[in-house]
Amino acid sequence: MRSFFKIFFATLLAFVVIIILGVIVLSGFIGSALSSEVVTLSPNSVLVLETSQQYNEQQVSNPLNAFLRQEPKNVPGVNDLVRLVKHAETDDNIKGIYLKADNNANGFATNEEVRNALLRFKQSGKFVLAYGETMDQKSYYIASLADKVYVHPKGGIEFNGFFTQLTFLKGALEKLEIQPQIFYDGRFKSATEPLRETEMTLANRIQTNAYLGDLYGNFLKNIGISRKIDTSSLHRFANEGLIQEAGDALKYKLVDGLKYNDQVMDEIKSRIGLKGSEDVSFVSISKYMSATDLTEDKGADNKIAVIYAEGNIVGGDSEKEGTISSGHFIKLIREARQDKEVKAIVFRVNSGGGSALASESIWRELVLAKKSKPVVVSMGDYAASGGYYISCMADTIFAQPNTLTGSIGVFAVLPNMQSFFKNKLGVTFDGVKTAEYADLGNTSRPLTEIEKRFIQNSIDSIYSTFKGRVVEGRKLSGPIVDSIAQGRVWSGVQAKQLGLVDRIGGISDAIRCAAGMAKVSSYRLREYPETDASISRMVKSFGVSARVDAAVKEELGDQYKIYQQLKEVKEMKGEIQAKLPYFMEIR
Repeated sequence: MRSFFKIFFATLLAFVVIIILGVIVLSGFIGSALSSEVVTLSPNSVLVLETSQQYNEQQVSNPLNAFLRQEPKNVPGVNDLVRLVKHAETDDNIKGIYLKADNNANGFATNEEVRNALLRFKQSGKFVLAYGETMDQKSYYIASLADKVYVHPKGGIEFNGFFTQLTFLKGALEKLEIQPQIFYDGRFKSATEPLRETEMTLANRIQTNAYLGDLYGNFLKNIGISRKIDTSSLHRFANEGLIQEAGDALKYKLVDGLKYNDQVMDEIKSRIGLKGSEDVSFVSISKYMSATDLTEDKGADNKIAVIYAEGNIVGGDSEKEGTISSGHFIKLIREARQDKEVKAIVFRVNSGGGSALASESIWRELVLAKKSKPVVVSMGDYAASGGYYISCMADTIFAQPNTLTGSIGVFAVLPNMQSFFKNKLGVTFDGVKTAEYADLGNTSRPLTEIEKRFIQNSIDSIYSTFKGRVVEGRKLSGPIVDSIAQGRVWSGVQAKQLGLVDRIGGISDAIRCAAGMAKVSSYRLREYPETDASISRMVKSFGVSARVDAAVKEELGDQYKIYQQLKEVKEMKGEIQAKLPYFMEIR
């Protein structure tokens, strides 16, 4: 027995030592990965922007990429990107910008932010050169502003006009014998259409034609200005399908030349005075962020709080990325409200909405903040439904012309799964209750007519409250708000005309406005939530849910959106929602 204990404890000790050494070694690797990279710029550097890179509202840190020595280690947020491009205007080391324009992973308003930042950069006298092998329309929209736009001789650009398509699930649900019991207010509230229709309703077609036309008009107008082509000609190019090959793009002056990559590199060398075999010092936007201090005024005591609200609005206290949880954001807003050094709040909203109750809770905290300091809202790609709910109280609202906003309406979905369980799975249910409505909302049976009235009454009450918040915040009359509500989605241009937003502009415009309202000339930005460049992010990147979701996406391909839509219906079961349709793709 004594021999057994000796071996056991010796083995245990060895195991503990190995674990400790492993932790020390791993911590060293992680510390190295998370440590700030020192980037030194050469005197003849060219900043590289890739349209295929997705830019979220806040910086995304990738410790795993840092650990594996892969790029990008950090991706700037939209506001960071705008400020970095502005900094490059006066950076003597940056001679110009090389815009790699192939695919585009960003929304229309985000692309507007990037494009406007590049237009301002051009005014510094430095060059912007764009090149792509095959440019989609959103990539070309940004590339069109460049001094020179080149495309691969065997590539081309997409120039076919815009379209959007909804996926309707009614037929699939009928085959599965699942009845989506739907309640809504607003004749344009199209979020439930995929569950109750097999095609777009007339109301939805009207609103979609209107905002899609505005987005397309903005697209053609700005390309026409940059390329010196009238919009009627651009419209004809798309309508007649004239741009099919790279040569067509050159013929109709959408690009300046057909070149291979090496030829583009030679032109960049020539622009910055390099010869022969000398290499261009290209600097990615990620590395430029590491080499740049974006602090506005380090000595300033005054702060402007920028709170980034991006994703689905939900109840609870989750700090999950891509989620605006009411409990978490109430704490963030309250912290900014109670901080005496914070003189104004910029609330950056990029959300198609979510829980109506969570939206109301966030709205309340913003109203309290507005009583003590200016609150300015800056809208991103979306600030619709619940996203508009949490915006409407602001002193001033900024939107891009191609922001999608409004959608003032609510709905709820309660699926009746009784026939599915019984006829498809052979499962039945029975139980006991102490009151008539104890099992209200149970998916194993249909709602009674009285229960349906209960739920519709709740929908009507919340819709009335939502409109009341807009009346109060936007200083509009009840009848006017009722006429422009009804769940209708508006473009930023339309929303400004209707009084739903105040100004057309981006996040930098909103920050300057907030500073002006607070009467501060020097300030620092205080950003919320704090970015998580930590070990926990590295651990999350190995997480089961992240890996499963990535595998499902790879396996389903284009059908992944249907999976997402069904998943979304499941998650919002029974809760009254103020949100857009889950999947709204415009191409």
